Amino acid sequence: MASSTKNEAGGRTDSSMTNGKAAEGERTPVEEVALVVPETDDPTLPVMTFRAWFLGIVSCVLLIFLNTFFTYRTQPLTISAILMQIAVLPIGKFMASTLPRREFKILGRGFSLNPGPFNIKEHVIITVFANCGVSYGGGDAYSIGAITVMKAYYKQSLNFLCGLLIVLTTQILGYGWAGMLRKYLVEPAEMWWPSNLAQVSLFRALHEKESKSKGLTRMQFFLLFMVASFLYYALPGYLFPILTFFSWVCWAWPHSITAQQIGSGYHGLGVGAFTLDWAGISAYHGSPLVSPWFSILNVGAGFIMFIYIIVPLCYWKFNTFDARKFPIFSNQLFTSTGHKYDTTRILTPQYDLNVAAYDSYGKLYLSPLFALSIGSGFARFTATLTHVALFHGSDILKQSKSAIHGAKMDIHARLMKNYKQVPEWWFLVLLLGSIALSIIMCLVWKEDVQLPWWGMLFAFGLAWIVTLPIGVIQATTNQQPGYDIIAQFIIGYVLPGKPIANLLFKIYGRISTVHALSFLADLKLGHYMKIPPRCMYTAQLVGTLVAGTVNLAVCWWMLGNIENICDVDALHPDSPWTCPKFRVTFDASVIWGLIGPRRLFGPGGLYRNLVWLFLIGAVLPVPIWVMSRVFPEKKWIPLINIPVISYGFAGMPPATPTNIASWLITGAIFNYFVFRFHKRWWQKYNYVLSAALDAGTAFMGVLIFFALQNEHHDLKWWGTKLDHCPLATCPTQPGIVVDGCPVFQ
Repeated sequence: MASSTKNEAGGRTDSSMTNGKAAEGERTPVEEVALVVPETDDPTLPVMTFRAWFLGIVSCVLLIFLNTFFTYRTQPLTISAILMQIAVLPIGKFMASTLPRREFKILGRGFSLNPGPFNIKEHVIITVFANCGVSYGGGDAYSIGAITVMKAYYKQSLNFLCGLLIVLTTQILGYGWAGMLRKYLVEPAEMWWPSNLAQVSLFRALHEKESKSKGLTRMQFFLLFMVASFLYYALPGYLFPILTFFSWVCWAWPHSITAQQIGSGYHGLGVGAFTLDWAGISAYHGSPLVSPWFSILNVGAGFIMFIYIIVPLCYWKFNTFDARKFPIFSNQLFTSTGHKYDTTRILTPQYDLNVAAYDSYGKLYLSPLFALSIGSGFARFTATLTHVALFHGSDILKQSKSAIHGAKMDIHARLMKNYKQVPEWWFLVLLLGSIALSIIMCLVWKEDVQLPWWGMLFAFGLAWIVTLPIGVIQATTNQQPGYDIIAQFIIGYVLPGKPIANLLFKIYGRISTVHALSFLADLKLGHYMKIPPRCMYTAQLVGTLVAGTVNLAVCWWMLGNIENICDVDALHPDSPWTCPKFRVTFDASVIWGLIGPRRLFGPGGLYRNLVWLFLIGAVLPVPIWVMSRVFPEKKWIPLINIPVISYGFAGMPPATPTNIASWLITGAIFNYFVFRFHKRWWQKYNYVLSAALDAGTAFMGVLIFFALQNEHHDLKWWGTKLDHCPLATCPTQPGIVVDGCPVFQ
């Protein structure tokens, strides 16, 4: 019989399992995971130490404070958890060498400030805390976006307790969803969450001692490329910003609108444009080094079809939606004469729709690419549901049954079973508690939030329906199909003329899913790094509560103490507090909540035919699934993923075609050519390189912001102008007059 040891979480661990390699049948079926994630565990390592608590909470508070502070500025900056992941390592080692080792007793329980060397599991828990303080993981801009719009734009006297409930319930609701979906999205080996492999590689590089061999160790490689990335980012980040988008087509044809529409990296189709800026490459789809090749191929197919075929045909051939009256690529709103739409002209002093003023001023128009991008969101939503039902439905049912009867596990799941699991009711309490508090908020502050209790239940139902299928897509492809537009579209029809209700429905119906998927990704990271589940539960819950409270406190202080914050007309021209992120949130509340989708997409609306894309999206995965059943030997057929193909043109705008094209090229180089022809190099360095580029860019970004941009030390020369394509935003319809643009006759 193999001996067993008692672990920190109270479970027992088979030593033959922890120290030996996995049996062949237990190996994970995903090659990338098998190459990167260790198949051993040391259950004796302490996890929830004083060092982990102290550094974790400090990291969480610091990151959420900085991210909330920066998000109001004209040049918003997001600081990722990777900075704290690197910064806490020397601090943790310093604490391990200086803190007293004697044991203290509190309420009969003993603990030590210094249980031994700073270890990798403590480091992972600190990073989980830190992730709660990052805008994406902790949710900085979503919940306080609604609160900022309510207070700064709609001038509401919102109660602080109501604001705190909005912030905390949306995040804890997401955590509740995450806990209920663990058995579907964390435990199965096929749900491998590609983005976590970069984190695992970095942890191993920082902690494991490598045997001497040819070439650099992973730690040496990481430090070398982090320093190189840090130094290089001074060029696109400050000295030579034109490197972000190099639009040479515009230089070759400086007087041609069409050439600049085709070649502009910022305001056109980006043909021929390229970027030499890692921040530009990874800005919208994340690091291309961590996305699997089949996912990159699907995104590429959708991108080429949309940008190089559909959009040009709609603009130049068919003039769809009066396209030539507007720029080919813009997220602005327009009048029928091609000018920017002034939303203040259709608002009453109470921020309701002035129907007479709207009828007098005229309909609202979108740029062609923006309108088609919204339509693609309709198709992506229904395609996601159909795709997951057809391709993963039987697996989900099997997983439901196996949760009762037991299922075959890979080595990582088997190792994790040796720790005490988190009971389902722990998550259920959080879920039901956040639902109850949200409904109470709707009843107590119904005039402030505008969303009735049944609208809140509707939002919960939407989130529950879509979190699992979107989670399956993200866990297998590293792409997260969004449905922000769908959430606002639905409630805009149900509750027209209520912009605040529209915002809150989006937060509870969509953003709680974003939080859930972020928590699930962290749970999978803990799964790979063999962190006891109850330790993960504690760290994520405490981190969420701390981050949410600090998040709102900073927001509340800034809105109350910075005069005219977010009011561009009243601010000094050089003021940095213009809130561009929240202006977009406000505009969305006007489009979907105030004017409402009925006027744009309903009968008689200019964009009514885009609604057919709901049906088209639902049908498109069906023939692919049928082909995969008819030709089971063709293993490439199931890899055709309609939701991910549609993701090739998601987020545009604000993402530009050059962002996506550069992401595709970089991903193809590393995850096809390097993976196929230099697999050992890829196994050792690929994810470490991704982390190094992220870290170096982020460190320099913070330094530039504090040392130069924050002090208004700005450069002005040819290389600091965006892309030298001034005509890319011009219309091409004869008779349309726009300042700075030639008029076609």
